[in-house]
Amino acid sequence: MIEKKRIIIGVSGGIAAYKSCYMASRLIHMGAEVRVCMTESACHFVTPLTFESLTHNAVNTDMFSRETPMNVTHIALAEWADAIIVAPATANLIGKAANGICDDLLSTVLMAAKAPVFYAPAMNTNMYENPALQKNLEVLRSRGAHIIEPAEGALACGTSGKGRMAEPEEIIGAVDAFFDEKKRDMAGVKVVVSAGATIEDIDKVRFLSNRSSGKMGCAIAREACRRGAAVTLVAGENVRFSDADIDVVFVRSAADMHWAVTEAGKEADVVVMAAAVADYTPKKPFDGKIKKSADDMTIELSRTKDILKELGEHKGERILVGFAAEADDMERYAKDKLKRKNLDMIVANDISRKDIGFGTQENEVTLYYKDGSSSSIDKCGKDIVAKRILDDVMRMMEDRND
Repeated sequence: MIEKKRIIIGVSGGIAAYKSCYMASRLIHMGAEVRVCMTESACHFVTPLTFESLTHNAVNTDMFSRETPMNVTHIALAEWADAIIVAPATANLIGKAANGICDDLLSTVLMAAKAPVFYAPAMNTNMYENPALQKNLEVLRSRGAHIIEPAEGALACGTSGKGRMAEPEEIIGAVDAFFDEKKRDMAGVKVVVSAGATIEDIDKVRFLSNRSSGKMGCAIAREACRRGAAVTLVAGENVRFSDADIDVVFVRSAADMHWAVTEAGKEADVVVMAAAVADYTPKKPFDGKIKKSADDMTIELSRTKDILKELGEHKGERILVGFAAEADDMERYAKDKLKRKNLDMIVANDISRKDIGFGTQENEVTLYYKDGSSSSIDKCGKDIVAKRILDDVMRMMEDRND
């Protein structure tokens, strides 16, 4: 667990430095104490004041600072840390760390560190694939460093390829897993999670969709993976997610989601349907663009397939978890859905509140169980909600095996 851990974020000079601001905020929200060490180049991308505002700690940039004359700054920082995250880790910083070069505060802290170090490389594809860079990464790995592989995607140079820094949630997940490596209670369990919104085309320009961001489903997928499960995430096109250890299938429509979840679910031990799947789709999407007219327009809709209901009808030994986003009478609607769809658990939240649920980092939910009992999770980060949900899933699996 990251809670109460002392973590240094080392920021080197790359455009991905802005992502480290969000990472610092998330770590603090999870209960960590965070200090930031920046290179001179990093300060051109993000100001130290930004990190100071987020962490409420002074940012370290100068090895010869006179503000703490009695401390040897790099030694004090290195001894203070439980873990160090270097994000972004540029080719230059990686080269210095691999070859023992200490010409600024961050590289010197890394040389003095006994704590685990996590590097999140971020650079152009050609730089990342350069044999010299790869050799430096191997050197760091051989010394026990943790390398969080970059993702493929759009790069700052205008090209697309491997070199995009891993998302903050993936980096945090790797650190969290390190501190909680004994909790691998889902090893050997196959989990399918759905997340995000589906898109139902009206014509080539317009569509029907909803406000689901997919953050809750992604949090569940990451937590299951961290605990050792083999995870497939079926995500709507609006979801931004990458994790080298999770099989991700992106889908557009409710029909696409139905096919992908049904296929992945055939071998699953657990299915968590966190996606907001459209209940209706245009019956005859227009092949082109519908032109504006003075008349009212009627769009005929037809029902989509109920994925969770079908899974419940052919449940077998699987654990099925559904979600109920309700604006009123939440308990009644959630319990009705739980029974109708033959679920083991349903996670209900109040969508009338703007501080939780859709698009936010936090949630407050009530869990209703097949045996008629329930439990509540007070407002907290969605990563914490994910842990609680999967704790209950594993309890159910253990009860079945007894």
